[in-house]
Amino acid sequence: MSFIHLILQQIVSQTAHLSIAGTKALKKANTVTEDDVTNGEKKIQKLTDKFCKEIDDLAALKEKEILEI
Repeated sequence: MSFIHLILQQIVSQTAHLSIAGTKALKKANTVTEDDVTNGEKKIQKLTDKFCKEIDDLAALKEKEILEI
C-alpha cells in the first residue's frame, strides 16, 4: 500500500467522521430526529466505503502500471 493511498484513505475517513459528528451535533440541537441521524450516518458510511474502494482500485491500477515500466 503506497503512502499516497494511505493519505487518501485517511482524508476520506476523516471527512466521514466530521460529517457524522456534524449530524450528531444537529441531533443534539434538536434540529433533526434520531431517524435522520441514523439515516445520515448510513449514507455517510456508504459513501465512505464507495470512495475507499475507488481509492483501492486506483492505487492497484497505478501500482500495476508502475511495475510494468
